[in-house]
Amino acid sequence: MFGFGEARENYQQVYDGEPNKAEFSHELVAGGASFAAMKYFEDRQRKEGKPVSHQFAKELIAGFAGAEVDRLAETKGEDFFDREKAKHEAKKRSEQLYDQHYGQDDQYDPNNRDAPQDLRDHFNDRDGW
Repeated sequence: MFGFGEARENYQQVYDGEPNKAEFSHELVAGGASFAAMKYFEDRQRKEGKPVSHQFAKELIAGFAGAEVDRLAETKGEDFFDREKAKHEAKKRSEQLYDQHYGQDDQYDPNNRDAPQDLRDHFNDRDGW
């Protein structure tokens, strides 16, 4: 099963790796985008401080992941990966990440659980986590 460690590695390869890499697979892009989507989601929800249903959380994260794939297509070049395959895979992977960390709870509540450790470790120095 896809997890936070693999997502973090994908993120590092896509965002922090070689800027002129010849080609990224849609799986690699999807993994990086899903990790970024979880970060955007955590930032947004922790700022608001409100609990939300799992369904709403997953829809929001999937939207962030799709937008991130579009952004990567614009910055890296759409020719480097299949955008639609990457969007579909990013949605699936972002939901898996969410379920791994929050699926056992009744709802997402930023007051009851810390953000996933891999997100905190990766973004700790960048965003004041």
